[in-house]
Amino acid sequence: MKKAVSAFDFGALVQHAWDRQLNLLQLLEAADLLSAQGREPLAAVLYHTWLRRNRTTHDHLAWFNLGVILFNQRDFEGAREAYSRALQLSPRFLQPRFNLGLVYEQLGQSDAAIAQWLHIENNAAPDDETERPLLLLALNNLGRHYEDSGRYAEALAALTRSLRLEPDQPKVIHHWVFLRAKQCIWPVYEPLGALTPDLQRQHTSAMAMIALSEDPAMQLAAARHYVATSLKLDVPRLAPTKPYRHRKLRIGYCSSDFCLHPVAMLTVELFELHDREQFEIYGFDWSREDRSPLRQRVEAAMDHFERIHTLSDEAAARRIRECEIDILVDLQGQTLGARANMLAYRPAPIQITYLGLPATTGLPFIDYVIADRYLVPESAQPFYSEKPLYLPDIYQVSDRQRPVGPVPSRADCGLPPDAFVFCSFNNNYKFTPEVFATWMRILQRVPGSVLWLLADNVWAQENLRRTALEHGVSGERLLFAPRLLPEHYLARLAVPDLFLDTYPFNAGTTANDALWMGLPVLTMSGQTFASRMAGALLTAAGLPELITADLQAYEDKAVALAQSPADCRRLCAHLQQTREHGVLFDTPRFVRHLEVEFQRLAVHT
Repeated sequence: MKKAVSAFDFGALVQHAWDRQLNLLQLLEAADLLSAQGREPLAAVLYHTWLRRNRTTHDHLAWFNLGVILFNQRDFEGAREAYSRALQLSPRFLQPRFNLGLVYEQLGQSDAAIAQWLHIENNAAPDDETERPLLLLALNNLGRHYEDSGRYAEALAALTRSLRLEPDQPKVIHHWVFLRAKQCIWPVYEPLGALTPDLQRQHTSAMAMIALSEDPAMQLAAARHYVATSLKLDVPRLAPTKPYRHRKLRIGYCSSDFCLHPVAMLTVELFELHDREQFEIYGFDWSREDRSPLRQRVEAAMDHFERIHTLSDEAAARRIRECEIDILVDLQGQTLGARANMLAYRPAPIQITYLGLPATTGLPFIDYVIADRYLVPESAQPFYSEKPLYLPDIYQVSDRQRPVGPVPSRADCGLPPDAFVFCSFNNNYKFTPEVFATWMRILQRVPGSVLWLLADNVWAQENLRRTALEHGVSGERLLFAPRLLPEHYLARLAVPDLFLDTYPFNAGTTANDALWMGLPVLTMSGQTFASRMAGALLTAAGLPELITADLQAYEDKAVALAQSPADCRRLCAHLQQTREHGVLFDTPRFVRHLEVEFQRLAVHT
């Protein structure tokens, strides 16, 4: 084992570097040792001193290593300069060019980042065993960066090039599959060189699988595959097996979505209404700081609001453990921003999943999923790694305080004044060719009707309009609504006549919003959590007539409603009564039922 560098040794190293008595190999070894000891700033000082006083034919290596250290220390300007100096000395040295792309990305210079990775794509040799890994990294980072920027077609093209070079890339495969779904490129699973549809299914993420499969066994398999390939399970348990028996039960909610996000939109009033005589509420947060009124409400609703975004998973888990949380409710599952490795430390005696992932998480350290008996029938329990925590009315909480803007006119929305307006404001990746074909048959059977969809991305719009033509429906009958701020989006839901739900991934928050605004939702229920969400809401609303079990019944019901204005008016009136007097939107009732379950768990665990 190498001996630690003492303060005296470090001073001697710097002196040797200054006196040109430290060769490059000695420099690299000493800097690596300092970095391994967690003393990267001292390693940077050593590199700076050596580079100021020494000249060799391999100085580009020292500049590159200095760039790595400065990047790790979040000195992005310093890292940019170091990598640039390395490239000046060795223009064919590809590694600093890749890292320079990461630096530009951190500096918000998107075009400059893309240019570095494109340079690697255009100059790295696929058959060179030293350059091929960097070529794959460059293509994959182009794909990630394009996807994060909403440039889905370019993202898909970059990942396609990567997978043609190397099919065995599970993380790349699941992004490639999801990008095809987001753009409504059907079939989503399509052979790509040696990459077969079966291999694509095997590496489909839990989130994407929800929209692509109605088989609960496949969803469980996808969740467990993620656990087996991506998580650290051999970590120590931090919490005791029993709750702490404080005078007040300590409930922690953790999320990266305490901002302008559907999860926060649903849960904010839950946090506000908890009984403070019986419960102490903690929020553990790593969300973006969007400064929205919704985020301010969430933060104000917590007794303790802890920002853990800068903490490692282990440090964050230890912080939760220090707070002696009795029940920790994770609002993420396996969605974007999830910190499953934090939960693996079991920072609380009881850990629950709620809302974030509308499926089983497959996480062995999650004990319960909040559900109702429509959402997760007892017959479906074998397909869940968690035990259902059944609430009596409805699994989904609602915010009765959500602001609603002025209701626009049809002219304001670009809609024909007298047509029957079907709508589906779900994200486009939830669309499937089977359901879309059903929608096209509905439009054919209801002359003059239109289908109003969310303008998710331009590639999906083009593909959907082209597919409509293939079904004999003019693309002009598909209208696309832009994304709006929540209060204006809610107001817009008062305009159409009938919401057509997606399958097998139903509307969740969107169905809640539609019903709140008096818009009837027609759904199809299957065997999975995601395919029963809207049905659970309609059951609680007392409208089982809007739940269908197959696409033919769904199609016929949509046509019948479009041909019966009296039935539509009756449904709208029923929803108005539900909003005022029904259990679906009775948030205080929901909170009391949830608290009863929390107290029961605390006593019997």
